[in-house]
Amino acid sequence: MILVGLAALVALLPAGLCAQQSPLPPRIDPKAQPYLERCLQALGGSAFMNFKTMTTRGRVFSVREEATTGMAPFVSYVEYPDKRRFSYGKDKPVILINNGDRAWELDRYGLTSQYPEQVERWKVANRYSLENLLRLRIHEPGVLIQLGGVDFVDNIPTQALDIYETGGGHIKLELHHQKFLPIRISYRAQNPKTGDWDDYADEYGDYQEFEGVVTPMHIARFMDGDRVGETFRTSAQYNEDYPADYFNPIR
Repeated sequence: MILVGLAALVALLPAGLCAQQSPLPPRIDPKAQPYLERCLQALGGSAFMNFKTMTTRGRVFSVREEATTGMAPFVSYVEYPDKRRFSYGKDKPVILINNGDRAWELDRYGLTSQYPEQVERWKVANRYSLENLLRLRIHEPGVLIQLGGVDFVDNIPTQALDIYETGGGHIKLELHHQKFLPIRISYRAQNPKTGDWDDYADEYGDYQEFEGVVTPMHIARFMDGDRVGETFRTSAQYNEDYPADYFNPIR
């Protein structure tokens, strides 16, 4: 199988994105490059690299001490890289709106600003999401990508890629050893309230193809080793046109 070069994949990015980011990771271990190339191809190649919006539906679960503490149907509208409209609940859903550093919550009682902790959780999860990691983060100046070790995630053999950010951040991307799809992304973020470092891991599974994009339909989120949430998607749609004011609090 002839691999599409990473440079060719990056060339598929929208023109504005290419103008803002380095065309290639500044430093990448030659041993790691084939795995990264195969990963991007497995996710859909140009379809994955170019989509601008993603609409998903399903059910979201909150978990505490390995027990489900809440469940709700959801609809998520995301315009990359940093806009989200997340609606959850049945009769009178709660709507979370994020637009860069701005964030609101709309419920039956009206519109309020999100708590700082909510905003920070969203920003951290969004920064290291599967989509932003592989379409933005790895192209930031100063990033180093190296081949990691072999491991198992939920009894699935994986090959890790170690991604080092400027400033000392470390991301571990674990790929299915044969399919090259991301199985787990691990990273650390500093808690702005306590100053401590929290360890996060997002596990991806049940991949299905929608409009050429191979999409994880199950996402489990861990914090400091504890499962804190799960998302089960039932559908995904890409490049849907949203209303111009969809990520502002006026709707």
